[in-house]
Amino acid sequence: MDKNEKKINFEWKKYIRLGSVIAGLFACLLFLFSNVFVVKENEYKVVRQFGEVVKIIEKPGLHLKIPFIQTVESLPKHQLTYDVEEAEINTKDKKRILIDNYAVWRIEDPKEMIANARTVVNAEAKMSEFIFSTVRSELGKLNYDEIINDEKSSRGSLNDKITNIVNNLLEQNHFGIKVVDVRIKRTDLPEANEKSVFTRMISERESKAQEYLSMGDAEKNRIVAETDRQVKEMLAKAEAQAETIRGHGEAEAAKLYNQAYSKDPKFYELYRTLQSYKKTIDGETVIVLPFDSPYAKILMGETE
Repeated sequence: MDKNEKKINFEWKKYIRLGSVIAGLFACLLFLFSNVFVVKENEYKVVRQFGEVVKIIEKPGLHLKIPFIQTVESLPKHQLTYDVEEAEINTKDKKRILIDNYAVWRIEDPKEMIANARTVVNAEAKMSEFIFSTVRSELGKLNYDEIINDEKSSRGSLNDKITNIVNNLLEQNHFGIKVVDVRIKRTDLPEANEKSVFTRMISERESKAQEYLSMGDAEKNRIVAETDRQVKEMLAKAEAQAETIRGHGEAEAAKLYNQAYSKDPKFYELYRTLQSYKKTIDGETVIVLPFDSPYAKILMGETE
């Protein structure tokens, strides 16, 4: 073998060794990275060894697991929202309503949660059961209008009460989770009852409207009667005042007449006689009087 062939073989062996080293390093890095895991701020990392929980890591950062022996799974540390399935319940006054609510919750003790609920789905299922039973029990103590009427509703304090009761049940059963808040989103009537209830509500509203109309008519009649009474009193007072004024006026006129007529009694007598002619004699009047009667003399034109 000549020198050139030896040189070429040497260079190939060198490249093969270099490639093997690089492949080995790459395999080591790949192996290392496949067994390194990152813990994020908003999660727990659960390390299992042959299926058993050996470690729960809460602090964020880089961590290493034993290859082929240990596995890692994530659990959420942040708050979660669970939409509880709507269900029918009976109120205190025996009415059926549909309740739709939701819960805000979080994992407080991952080890307890895994030991007793095993998975997040199972934990939510248990929490849902407790929420439904508590909501049914508490709303069953209230009448229908107390639940749906905003003015009478005590749902604000009821939400807090339900939250506390559910947390006590979860704590007693060591599920390792905590409910932050339970809220009732919606209260509806079952479809079968909706039409009859709406009909009854319309009837009640019409009855209430008729009651208001009757009260309005009664108030109107009272006001009209009171106004008529006041008008009659005012007219009576005005008439009495008018009679008084008229009486004073007639008395004053009589006084003036007497003063005027006393100055010439004969003229006054003649004037009164002429006034009586005006009232008693017309075109068809027939008067039978003695010829020498003073009344007849004046009528005939004799003033002496």
